[in-house]
Parts: sequence; C-alpha cells; structure tokens
Amino acid sequence: MRTIWPAGDGRTVEIIDQTRLPHELVVVALETLDDAAQAVATMQVRGAPLIGAAAAYGIALAAAEDPSDRGLEAAAGKLAATRPTAVNLRWALAEMKRALSEVPESRRFVAAMARAGEIVDADVAINRAIGEHGAGLIAEAWRRKCGAGRVEVLTHCNAGWLATVDWGTALAPVYRAHNEGVPIHVWVDETRPRNQGAGLTAWELGEHGVPTP
Repeated sequence: MRTIWPAGDGRTVEIIDQTRLPHELVVVALETLDDAAQAVATMQVRGAPLIGAAAAYGIALAAAEDPSDRGLEAAAGKLAATRPTAVNLRWALAEMKRALSEVPESRRFVAAMARAGEIVDADVAINRAIGEHGAGLIAEAWRRKCGAGRVEVLTHCNAGWLATVDWGTALAPVYRAHNEGVPIHVWVDETRPRNQGAGLTAWELGEHGVPTP
C-alpha cells in the first residue's frame, strides 16, 4: 500500500498514521487544511518525500475551503511552518502555487488534486528507479560472495516506503533485491524521535518478509 492516497469520495485524503506504528496500522482521513498541517507537525506523516506529498494534498484541501490567491497563500504559510527545515515541503508548496496561479478559482480544487497526484506518482517512479539501480549493486555484492550466505545491510533511521509514498529511498534497492531472490539481511538502528529504526524500519521490512534482527 502507499502512505498517502485520495479517498474514494474524491474530497478527502487518507494516510497511514505513523505515530501508531509498529503496534497497529491505522488509516486516518485528512479532510481540511488543518488536518494536513497537524499530520505533518505531529509526524503522522514523516520523511522528506512524504512530507512534500502531504503538503501538496494540503494545498488541495485548502483550495476546497478557500481557493482565492489570498487563501492559498495563507495555506502555504501554515503548512510551511509545520516543518520549516523540510526541503521537499517548501518545494511542493512552491510547485502547487505555481500550478494553480493561472487556474480559475472555481477549478482550483480539481486542478490541485490532479497536480498533487502527479507529484505523488513522480515520487513513486523516482524511488522505483532507485530500487532498480541499487538492486544491481546488492546483487553484485552477493556474486562476490560466490552466492554463499547473504548480503548484510545496515540502515540508519527510516528510509523505506513509510518515509516516501512507496518503495523508499535507501531501502528501495533492498526490497527490489529481495523480490529478485537475493538473500539479504538488514540491521536497523536509530530510534529517535518516533522509533524510526527499531520500530518503523523493522516493521515495514518484516511486513515484506525481509529478515531483520
């Protein structure tokens, strides 16, 4: 599954509440700009690419409430303040404002949802490509071991699909290599501030069947 997606009603956005992991998988609906801002600020969504995606959908939810230039500017300011150091957040907000600048107010919500969806799909494609490239490096490491034992990988924090929309960044090659039959084992570390390593990374790897400590 993805970490963020439009709900079936076409009006709300759903996310995995990562503050509830690894103990339970809970899906939360974002219905308003405030919901999106809270999700980023409280780390219900976390990881740079996912934060950017949530910000894009946050602008779309804001456009449903107030599609005016003034309303969108205020929404962008509110979202930017949630995680002021996040580069993907700032980029997504700027891109959404650019995409909507010439769109009539009456069409801005639909246009915003469409552009947010494109941003999300692009992130998935990028991470899939990382996986395809990196899996070759892991396979080569296994070949150098003459196909004996397994490839050992150490990760820090969480860089899997929970930190993106799907696949992940550093973990994408791990998933791809595992899918292709390369024996691989991942050591996970770093647990601050949301148990990212021992909790989130270990959880998502376990769900995929990748061995961890």
